[in-house]
Amino acid sequence: MILADTRGRLSPADRQLVLLLLSRGSASRRVRLERQLADDGIDVLLDAPELFERLVAVRSVLVPSEALFYYVALRHVLRVAGADDRNLADYLAALLLAFGRRDRAWRVDWNDDHKHQYLVDILADLSVSHGDRQFKVMAHMGNYALWLAGMFPDYIAARQLRRGGPAVDYYERLGQQGYDLASSHVLADRFGLGVIFRVASDRFRQLRQALNRLSDRVLFPQHYSAFRIARALEPPA
Repeated sequence: MILADTRGRLSPADRQLVLLLLSRGSASRRVRLERQLADDGIDVLLDAPELFERLVAVRSVLVPSEALFYYVALRHVLRVAGADDRNLADYLAALLLAFGRRDRAWRVDWNDDHKHQYLVDILADLSVSHGDRQFKVMAHMGNYALWLAGMFPDYIAARQLRRGGPAVDYYERLGQQGYDLASSHVLADRFGLGVIFRVASDRFRQLRQALNRLSDRVLFPQHYSAFRIARALEPPA
């Protein structure tokens, strides 16, 4: 089960890297930041507007951990999109961390025997699932739709053009449905995900657009296409 726990994975080395990048070699600034860290916790430092770009620009042996990079990146693009919610950024960072490993994106859970490459297969699974697994399938439908539409929008557009595949609004519709169903399930609040899933359902397009910007910036910075230009002209949600 994917949980909003990315900040909990940050190590002392991550904190030291944040201090290093934000202080930029200034001893007095470093002292001030260390005092702020001790008084207010790491969240205030992670919200520094300049931190994302400095993490992207790191060119040393002190590379950021995946957890640090993804959380700061998600927090940055979501705030730019108007979604100022640390728990949401925490969850979506955990989602990208999980789905980026092996074939986890195709599975409802790590130990699940079934692989689903298409949303229609997840819908079919949902129709025959019950109990805990039903909740996981609901969440997975939202997660998988957002993962594909958010991080790989050109893949969806190319499939639609070449093979008549569904457009991005299909992914938005099913993603919203998955998160909506999951938010109402009895297990949602037990895992601390009820509010997160409700927000994700209500603001799915806004989240998808934020992930599009992250994908264009980090995953495919040198790739340009008509689809990317069209996304840049898309009105904000």
